[in-house]
Amino acid sequence: MSVKDEIPAVFLEKISPRGLEAIQKTKDFVNDYCLPADKIYYEQISTDPATRWTQVPPIIETLKTKARELGLWNMFLSKHYKEGPQYTNLEYGLMARYLGRSHTGPEATNTNAPDTGNMELFAKYGTEHQKEKYLKPLLDGKIRSAFLMTEKGTSSSNALNILTSAVKNKRGNYVLNGVKWFASGAGDPRCAVWLIMCKTDDNKEKPYRNHTVLIVDAKRALESGKAKLIRPLHVIGFDDAPHGHCEISFTDYEIPSDEMPHVVMAGEGRGFELIQSRLGPGRIHHCMRAIGTGEFALMRIAQRANHRIIFGKPMNQRESFLYKYAQSKIDIERCFLLVLNAAHKIDISNAKLAQREIAMAKIETPRTISDILDWGIQVFGAEGVSQDVELARMYALNRTLRIADGPDEAHLSQLARNEAKKFTEIDKYFANFDSQQQKLAKF
Repeated sequence: MSVKDEIPAVFLEKISPRGLEAIQKTKDFVNDYCLPADKIYYEQISTDPATRWTQVPPIIETLKTKARELGLWNMFLSKHYKEGPQYTNLEYGLMARYLGRSHTGPEATNTNAPDTGNMELFAKYGTEHQKEKYLKPLLDGKIRSAFLMTEKGTSSSNALNILTSAVKNKRGNYVLNGVKWFASGAGDPRCAVWLIMCKTDDNKEKPYRNHTVLIVDAKRALESGKAKLIRPLHVIGFDDAPHGHCEISFTDYEIPSDEMPHVVMAGEGRGFELIQSRLGPGRIHHCMRAIGTGEFALMRIAQRANHRIIFGKPMNQRESFLYKYAQSKIDIERCFLLVLNAAHKIDISNAKLAQREIAMAKIETPRTISDILDWGIQVFGAEGVSQDVELARMYALNRTLRIADGPDEAHLSQLARNEAKKFTEIDKYFANFDSQQQKLAKF
């Protein structure tokens, strides 16, 4: 099926011919290369603890070579960045839909998190030195990165609570102390740079200026012995090697003097601004990949229903199954439209002005897809929770999206507060309605 037939009509006319071609190429690349490579990828991950975190499955480089041949590389860098292919967020969102069906798809096209968000920060705020040292090799797929924000025992969804400190000593160098965890990508042997959200001030009058994003050479920090990669954390039982979601501690780690001129991103005290800039498009990327995950899960569910006999009758002929399947299709379409609308709103304005649309998509999509994956596991029975089908791993990843980049409750709370500000206008609307009613009654 052509991708033109899978794009909602209201958005189809907003896609350029070049964008449409890339979306079709992405779908074909995922179907022909990435999905068949997923099983090989997992088979190539070492089960030896000594090498599990030091080797990357070779199939990834094979896929990356093919993706570059097809021109499917760094598609997430939108028209706002000269460093990328300059597709719109809407166009890339439709590509991410297909990439989300495969585990290897995002990395194969250099569109995997957290590198996408980190590259956007470097592209938007980085100095020429920072871009040359880190952005260029990231764009080329030569190194990986991690964003260190979340902290153990801290409500990190509110960035004002971040406590890892960066204080300047007598030499004028930052000294870091604190513990970060769930640093996705930090376990990868290619991870060369950490972007760290640190507290650099304690100004009670300007709390949103107390934090700074520092750019730290990851390998050099670990070699010092004062920055330690403590462990990879498991996500519902998966360690996600060699990518990892790691706990990292800093004990009097002093930024080397030669790094100090280039360690701050955008300026001291701009950390809150930077993470907000990073998270807007990133949430759209996550949601669009989740849409793809849900669509792939439904295909697996249909395949299972075609062959599972329940009390002498195929599951695909049972009304209860068909009703649930049809409802799941509706649910995915609802989320699909929410996400595409948010992506388009970013394109025609910016992420800040699209805050309402982004929040709705971020709240609704992961929980809807999680429900579908949970149902899929139930349809498969015991096999659904095993490693023999993708559903358990997909569920683990998708379930974390309801926490990552802000939990449901934080987004719902912010959305509710913003909507509540309109209550006064609603009163005025009905007051005018009543006034008009009285006038009409006199005729």
